[in-house]
Parts: sequence; structure tokens; C-alpha cells
Amino acid sequence: MIATATPGRAARDPVDEDLARFLDHLWLEGNLAANSLEAYSRDLRLLATYLAASQRRLRDADAADLSLFLAQRLQGGAALRSVARQLSSLRRFYAFAQREGWRGDDPSASLQHLHIGRHLPAVPSEGEVDALLAAPDRRTVLGLRDAAMLETLYATGLRVSELVGLLCSQLDLEAGVVLTLGKGSKERLIPVGEVALETLHRYLREARGALLGHKQSPALFLTVRGEAMSRQRFWQTIKAHATKAGIRSAFSPHSLRHAFATHLLDHGADLRSVQLMLGHAQLNTTEIYTHIAQARLQNLHRQHHPRG
Repeated sequence: MIATATPGRAARDPVDEDLARFLDHLWLEGNLAANSLEAYSRDLRLLATYLAASQRRLRDADAADLSLFLAQRLQGGAALRSVARQLSSLRRFYAFAQREGWRGDDPSASLQHLHIGRHLPAVPSEGEVDALLAAPDRRTVLGLRDAAMLETLYATGLRVSELVGLLCSQLDLEAGVVLTLGKGSKERLIPVGEVALETLHRYLREARGALLGHKQSPALFLTVRGEAMSRQRFWQTIKAHATKAGIRSAFSPHSLRHAFATHLLDHGADLRSVQLMLGHAQLNTTEIYTHIAQARLQNLHRQHHPRG
């Protein structure tokens, strides 16, 4: 069926209507974050563009269409992990299309899973983290701010978007906790260690007011203009401090989140507690850090055991 324009109203694209209904379903049922919804939309629009060449719509595709689309993506140089995510998006869309009665079958049901080896992210050592946290000059306003952000990130395992989005009202210094709003708008309460709390106390007492000037802002961490810190600016900041600390490996704000989880497990924390603090919906997402810890132990054994 081809949509036609009605007087006074622009023609609506059936693909857009199908996608809108599907994304509304994901938002209502799965409470997904905006980034996740955008990924689903992007994956399905790529398929829609591919199908449009043969004048077919998303809801009309068959298994051969989907196989050829994914094969072309791989042949075109797309990463296996990216194509695997696209396959997951297709499966979810066509399962929804079948439930909605748009079609009688699920063309993605016969597609084989793409097997991806477990990727273990690079995790900075405790020595590297110590060097990074010591890099900012805490005698200056900006250095104290940077130290407070780095200490908080390592102490809580926050995502960088959660860190830069923190409001003063979300930090309870007396209780020693921070309340954050993570993916899917899910709240979680995370304890903050003593060292990070002491640095936050100093930042609020000695630096934040100087950054704020005559402005008003609910944001906890501020730029020199008295505005909320951005992800891009903080990424530049942490990269500069990593260089100053002599850390040669690639380093990003997410590196401290990896370090937070891995170092907790190294020191005996249980997996379920780490999952709750990280805000992972599924425990198997957190389990990657047990593999990292195991890999580190095996490496230490090979290096230092006389028969390693």
C-alpha cells in the first residue's frame, strides 16, 4: 500500500510510521535510553534504504533480503560487532511486526547468530590510576575541579554522561552517596569513598564558587564559564592528565569505569554488588570484568611463578 497525500497534509512515509510505532513500543515496554532508540532507528533505516532500491518496504522483506543486506554490510567493511547489533535490531523489529499482524511470519527467525569473540577492554592498573589521580594540580581551581571529577569517577564507576550530568542536589556528602539517573531513566544510589568525598568537599568549598562567579547553575561540575561540564571537554581534560601522568596506553573516561569494576573484583567485591553500582540491567554484562580479573591473574602467574 502506497501512502497518498491528503489536502492540506504532507504525505507520510510508511517506513517512518512503522519505525515510529516500533520505537514507541521499545520506549514504553523496554524503557530504553535515547541512545539505544537511536541505534535501533539507525540500523533499521539502513535496511530500509537497501530495500528501497528494489521498491520494498521494511515490513515486506524476506529472509533472503535480510541475509543479503547483512552480507553486504560485512563485505563493505562494517565491523562484525556492528553487524551483530544490526541483526539483533532486525530480530526485534520483525518479532514486533509479526505480533502486530503486519505479516504472518518472522523473516529473521532463520538467520544464524553471528559469533563474536569476547572483547576484554583495556583496564588501567592501580598504579596508573594513582598516577592519573595525582596529575591535577590541586592548588588551582581547575586542578581541584579535575581532581574531584576523576576521584568521583573512579570511586563510583559512573558513566561519563552521568558524571557530567550530576547536579549538586544528587550528592549527599554527609551520607557519602551520590544518586544518579542511568540508562532507561533508572535511579541508583552509589557510595562514594572517603578520598573522593574529601576532594569533593574541597572542590565545593574552594573551587566551585570561583568557577560559578555571579551565575547560577545546579550542575555540580562547572567549566571556566560557570556552565555544566560537557562530555567532550572532560574527555580532553582526562586525556591531558593521562599524558601528564605518563600513561602511554589509550585512555578515556570509560577507562576509569572499567578500572572501578575490575579493581573492586580484584579486592574481593561480589559480582552482584558491582552490577548494581554500574547500573547494568543484566548480570552477564558485568561478568566481563570477572574475565578481565582472571586474565590479569593468569598474566601475573606467567610473569612471576617459577614454573609459569
